[in-house]
Amino acid sequence: MYSNLYQQKLTSAENAVKAIQIGDTVIHGMLIAEPPALLKAMADRIAENNLKDINVYTLLAYHHATNSYLKPEIAKKINANTWFVSSDDRQIVIDGYSHYVPNNFSQVPKLIEENMNVDVVMTTVSPMDKNGYFTYGTSNDYITTAARKAKIIILEVNPRMPKVHGDSLIHISDVHFVIENQTELLEYLPNPPLPGSDIIGKRIAEMVPDGATLQFGVGGIPSAVCNALTNHRHLGIHTEVFCPEMIGLIRSGAADGSRKVIHPHKHTFTIAQGNRELYDFIDNNVSVESYPVSLLNNPSIIAQQPNMISINSTLEVDLFGQCNSEFLRNEQFTSPGGQLDFVRGAYYSPSGKSIIAFYSSAKNGTLTRVVPKLKQGGIVTVPRQDVHWLITEYGEVNLKGKNTKERALAIIDLAAPQFRDDLIREAKELSILK
Repeated sequence: MYSNLYQQKLTSAENAVKAIQIGDTVIHGMLIAEPPALLKAMADRIAENNLKDINVYTLLAYHHATNSYLKPEIAKKINANTWFVSSDDRQIVIDGYSHYVPNNFSQVPKLIEENMNVDVVMTTVSPMDKNGYFTYGTSNDYITTAARKAKIIILEVNPRMPKVHGDSLIHISDVHFVIENQTELLEYLPNPPLPGSDIIGKRIAEMVPDGATLQFGVGGIPSAVCNALTNHRHLGIHTEVFCPEMIGLIRSGAADGSRKVIHPHKHTFTIAQGNRELYDFIDNNVSVESYPVSLLNNPSIIAQQPNMISINSTLEVDLFGQCNSEFLRNEQFTSPGGQLDFVRGAYYSPSGKSIIAFYSSAKNGTLTRVVPKLKQGGIVTVPRQDVHWLITEYGEVNLKGKNTKERALAIIDLAAPQFRDDLIREAKELSILK
């Protein structure tokens, strides 16, 4: 029965994207779930002037998007939007060919539900099972919500996309077009750790009790933390991004999810990004589950996990405790993602900790990441009243309950030594210190 229905809906990418009409709003899968054949076919229609004035939305655009409809000569013919600025589309956003929509990641499904008319959803999925179900694989995020609201659903079936458990199903009866494409999945790996990451990783690991539930951002510091946690026990994973380093925690026995209150014994995420080893690990792994970001990143859900430890990074911190994690050189460098979601959720968790870890300096020690004050008009990603723990290679501090003088002095102690005298002088100029 389901095989026949599948065959009825099976078509080519070129034919499937004919469902997109002038003026439509299109949402497509993000990162590893970008549907390459469908995006190319849509871009070809735009390039041929057969399709215009459409609104396209994604989050964290990756190679398939930037090599198709986000090419400047094509993007200028449409209204391209992103909920997260990545290294791939940063210059495209700066040049005005795509537009950033500010958000906290947990809010994106609500934005879709309440603020958008969704005409077409396109994403890559795992192959259909005998009961007629596909899974969203590496990307649950906002796409599950978008698909439930969309008028037209187009799936790009890739046998290399892992089958993932959790709230990750879509049935063939709800789908309008299916195409098949057996390309290799893209890989997305963090930058290698910088000097000092091992020190920061060990500091954080010492703050993590056995039985804690963890959320990691991406980058070298989270990798170092994972490496330092392998001797812990009964850790849980409730994370926005599932990354390769977490496999080591699970295989070592450090993470078994046994102390989790929400989804006990399960390793939960909303996005998975990494390499083939990661995709194979999560494939049909009943201990790994994905959920929509509206649930996974919901601060009230996060707060229900006892000993929730949130570990993220930032670009710079000022002496008031404000964190800028997204703006650099007066340009949108990246985006908040779920950082504030987890900062707030972890703080309200019983015995939870929100940790923002960062290298004290940049450019080989010539530029401080601890600044007197974020520049006028600078972007505040985490407000000072929300910041809990700050950590650099020089120490750690809990800002909660500290007055402005106490927190300024504590933050200066986190800075690289060569910048501390200047920071004290500038704190006095700002009347923080006398």
